[in-house]
Amino acid sequence: MPNELQGKVAVITGGASGIGRATVELFVEEGAKVVFADVNEEVGQKLADELGENAIFKRTDVSNPEEVQALVDTAINSFGGLHIMFNNAGISGAQYDRFLDDPFDDFDKVVGVNWLGVIKGAQCAGRHMAKNGGGVILNNASIAGVLPGHALMTYRSTKAAVIMASKSMAIDLAEYGIRVNCLVPGHIRTPLNAYTEPGMTEEQSQQVRNALAPVWDSNQPLKRHGTPPDVAQAALFLCSDRASQITGITMPIDGGITAGDPVNHLREIWDARAAALAEFS
Repeated sequence: MPNELQGKVAVITGGASGIGRATVELFVEEGAKVVFADVNEEVGQKLADELGENAIFKRTDVSNPEEVQALVDTAINSFGGLHIMFNNAGISGAQYDRFLDDPFDDFDKVVGVNWLGVIKGAQCAGRHMAKNGGGVILNNASIAGVLPGHALMTYRSTKAAVIMASKSMAIDLAEYGIRVNCLVPGHIRTPLNAYTEPGMTEEQSQQVRNALAPVWDSNQPLKRHGTPPDVAQAALFLCSDRASQITGITMPIDGGITAGDPVNHLREIWDARAAALAEFS
């Protein structure tokens, strides 16, 4: 179904790399006019130049409510409206090994980007959509907001908040014809979770990726590694007219991680039982 977003105007935050970049590229390909934001001005502007007249880059710190409003205004003033708001920007913050070691030096920054940025983005877009026939708001969370675990408490908490806010927005904004849904990506290969560092050679980076692969796979039923275009395709569906009766959902794109433990513990139990009784046979 080509040109699914023909005639639509979209705003995408965190659009210069990873999931955001893949979504910007796909939405433009599908006929949308896109205004996308990021703090990486050089990379963002280069992408906009590559995509042509249907893409505009605007440097935006989503933790600043005034900049978020200016971003939405840019889409409305440049392209005549706003039909889709994808609140995708996010940061992980400092990655301390355990909760008790975290000094929370970056607490305000993580909350500002991951939480306030989503809330303000939805509000600014929603105010326009409510007066202009509705629209779609899509928020990006994470499996870290669904599954408890070690460390990254601020990040996990903000992503859990995004999930709850999305459901509440869906109820609150339905009367205006605004649909609100939430994506929950899993182990997606993006710069945010690459665990590589500036200055690494490509050989070193590949070595790190190879070392991480079995760790990522350990709790994922599907052993295929997820990519940013996988998430972009899910975003396209939820923002298209094909999803016109879908609101308030949380969609995992995680290879089955949130479905449950992929380890066959019943088999392990029977194997352990057999081993325990083997000495008596």
